Amino acid sequence: MKFNHSLPVQIRFNDTDPAQHVNNSVYQEYLDLGRLAYFRKVMGRTMVFNDLSLVIASIKIDFFKPVLLSDRIRVETRITTLGNKSLEMVQQVVRAGEEEPCAVGTTVLVCFDYRHQRSEVIPERWREKINRFEGAV
Repeated sequence: MKFNHSLPVQIRFNDTDPAQHVNNSVYQEYLDLGRLAYFRKVMGRTMVFNDLSLVIASIKIDFFKPVLLSDRIRVETRITTLGNKSLEMVQQVVRAGEEEPCAVGTTVLVCFDYRHQRSEVIPERWREKINRFEGAV
C-alpha cells in the first residue's frame, strides 16, 4: 500500500515503560498526530470542531514489532475508502530505514455537524481534495 503522507514523530521518555518500549496506549496519540497533520495538508487547514468536522467511530490497532525509546519513527497515513458519510483511514508506525510497519491502525471517521449534533454527507469539496491527494479513492 502506498502512503502519500508521512510525519516524523518524536518519541518522548514518558511514552515508554520501564523496558523502554513505547506503551501500546501511546500509539493512538501517534496516530492522532498523523491524522491531524494529514488533514492540515490535504484540506489546507486544521480541522475545526465547532462546525462540520470528522469524529472517530471505530479504531483498531495491530502491533507487529515493539518501538523503543531510541527509535526514530514516522506515521504514514492514507484514506482507503470514501463512503457517503464516513471514510476509512489506514495509518502505520514505521521505524526510520525500515519498510515493514511496527503497528497498523485502521480508523473509521464520520462526517459530523457539531452545530446540529448529527452526521452529514461528506462535502464534495472534501472528496475532491482527498481524491486529488490520494488519487481516486
